Amino acid sequence: MASREDLESFISRLNDGVNSEEVDAGIWVLSPGDDRAQIVVSYDPPVVVFRVNVMDLPKVAGQRNDLMKRLLELNAEGLVHGSYGIEGPRVILSDALQLENLDFNEFQASLDSISLALASHMAGLAAFQE
Repeated sequence: MASREDLESFISRLNDGVNSEEVDAGIWVLSPGDDRAQIVVSYDPPVVVFRVNVMDLPKVAGQRNDLMKRLLELNAEGLVHGSYGIEGPRVILSDALQLENLDFNEFQASLDSISLALASHMAGLAAFQE
């Protein structure tokens, strides 16, 4: 099973331009060098959890319903790892991987999938922001 130290090693191996900070024991914030959202990585055995705050939910019920429908469509058609969800007043993108056989390639693939989803989907989701 991948350990907390293994995750630290994986994070240190990420491409240049990704800054990381351990903000609490087993919780890192990854900040790409560009304007992409920060990704929080949490060591929570038996899984590692990836999470990004995407946007606030619209206050108008019709817009909120349209956004939720769109998020479900994106989950079905456009995500390899993870899914969009609602947490309180926020839209999040999250993923969880088992630590049992986790290696660097799987860790990197999950981060890449999240980054690609954000880059591909944000322009369309921006129409729902107030």
